[in-house]
Amino acid sequence: MKNTYDQLTDILVNQFEVQPEEIGPDLTFEELELDSLFLVELNLVIKRDLDVEIGEDDATPRSTVADVVRLIDAQLNPAS
Repeated sequence: MKNTYDQLTDILVNQFEVQPEEIGPDLTFEELELDSLFLVELNLVIKRDLDVEIGEDDATPRSTVADVVRLIDAQLNPAS
């Protein structure tokens, strides 16, 4: 089973055509040249694929990939 980081990376690569070598946990979506409209689309894909809903204010272009992984993990594993 893939961890959350790998799942998010797969979404970025397969759904949004981000090159895998460009993705890193400490990179912001802004650094990946992904804007707020992208984040709306990303939230929809995460909801569909992972059954997790991220609030519009929780993920911004200045959020890192790791920030979004933590948001997803917090909902998937609320006791952690």
